[in-house]
Amino acid sequence: MAAEQKKRTIVIIGGGIIGSTTAYFLSQHASFNKERDSITLLEATKIAGGASGKAGGLLALWAYPSCIVPLSYKLHQELAEKHGGVDRWGYRAVHCGQVDMYGTLHKSKAPSSTDNERLDSVSLEKRSKKALGLLRAAGVPRELDWVAAEGLKAYDEMGTPSTTAQVHPYQFTTSMASLAEEQGVNIVYGSAKNITQEAGAVKSVTYKPRDGGEEKTLTADTIILTAGPWTKSIWPMAPISALRAHSVTIKPSRPVSAFCLFTSIDLPRRNARTSKTVTPEIYARPNNEVYACGEGDTLIPLPASSDLVEVDESRCQDIVDEVTSISEELRDGEVTAKQACYLPNVSRGGGPMVGETKVRGLLMGAGHTCWGIQNAPGTAKCLSELVWDGKVQSADLSSLDPRKYM
Repeated sequence: MAAEQKKRTIVIIGGGIIGSTTAYFLSQHASFNKERDSITLLEATKIAGGASGKAGGLLALWAYPSCIVPLSYKLHQELAEKHGGVDRWGYRAVHCGQVDMYGTLHKSKAPSSTDNERLDSVSLEKRSKKALGLLRAAGVPRELDWVAAEGLKAYDEMGTPSTTAQVHPYQFTTSMASLAEEQGVNIVYGSAKNITQEAGAVKSVTYKPRDGGEEKTLTADTIILTAGPWTKSIWPMAPISALRAHSVTIKPSRPVSAFCLFTSIDLPRRNARTSKTVTPEIYARPNNEVYACGEGDTLIPLPASSDLVEVDESRCQDIVDEVTSISEELRDGEVTAKQACYLPNVSRGGGPMVGETKVRGLLMGAGHTCWGIQNAPGTAKCLSELVWDGKVQSADLSSLDPRKYM
C-alpha cells in the first residue's frame, strides 16, 4: 500500500514567467491536492511586471542551454494546444533570419507651419518587381517583403517555422498565473525580505505587503526562488547580476509577415563619411504589432522592484531610428510603447541555475539571461518534478545544478 502523501506548503518567490509557469506545473501535477497542499506565488508588484512582460518572446530549438531547450520548446507547443495559446498569448511558428542592411530610409516628416524644408520621405521600396527581385536575389524568403530592398546587403536563415516560434510574453505569463490560480494557487503581492532557516532547512519567508503595513510571514517546507535579476537581493550568494534592456513596440503601417530578425545595420554618422553599425532585434507579432529591442546597459543599478525601472527615452528613440531606417512599414507606423526591463545574467556557470541548493527545501530557477521565455516551461516542469517526485525526470539538468555555482 502506497504511503500517504504528506501535506506540502510551497512558496514561489517571483511572479515572472519562471515563477508563474512553475506555479502552473506544480498545480497541474497529479500529486497536488488543493484540499491538503498549499502553493503560494509571492510577487512584489504585478505578474509579468519585469522582463517577462517586456521581452521579445522568441522560441527556438537552436537556443541554449541544449539540456533544456528541446523539452521547453515542445512544452510551449503543448501548452498552446491545450489552452488555446494561438488566441490567448499569440503563439505561432515563425521564420527567423539574420539580415545585414544599410539604413537608407529617411524619417517620415509631418509638415508644419514653421518648417520650410521639403518632405524627405521618398519611398525606396515601391513594391516594384525590381525591388522584390533584389530581395529574392539576396536569398530573402518570399514572405519577407517589409525590408527596404535597396538597403539589403545579405540575408542568412537562422530558423524556419519548424524550429522557431514565438509567444507574447506578457500574455503568456499572465495566462500561466491565471491557470495556476484556477487550480488552487494563491497569489500574494509583497516583496520577499528574508528566507528563514532551521536545522539546515527552509522554514518561512517574510515579506512586505505591496499595499503597506507590517511585514508578514509565510511558513513553507519548500521555497522556490524565481526572482530573475532580483534573486541576489533575496539570496545574496546567488551569482546573478542585472542587465538593463530597452525595447519599443510599433504598429506598422500595414500588417507584416511572421519574421523575427536579427539585424546588422550600417547607419551614416552625422556630418561624417563613416558609419556606425547597430544590431537591434525585430520581432513581428500577431495583431499588427512589431517588437524591437537594442543592446543592454549597466548604467543604472537594479532598482528595488520592477515598477521602479527607469526608462531612458533616448535609448528607446535610438531603437526606433534604427529599425525605421530599414523598413517603410515601421517608419510610417506608430510607436505604441517605449519601455525597459532588467535581464538576469549569471557570472558563474553560464546559467540558468535550476534545481536544489545546499539548503534543504530551497530550490532555484533563475539566471535565464535572454532565453527565459523560451526555457520557462521546461524549467517549471523540472522543478515541479523535483518537488513532487523527488527528482527531475524530463531532462538531465545536472549541468545547471545551483550547488555547483553557490
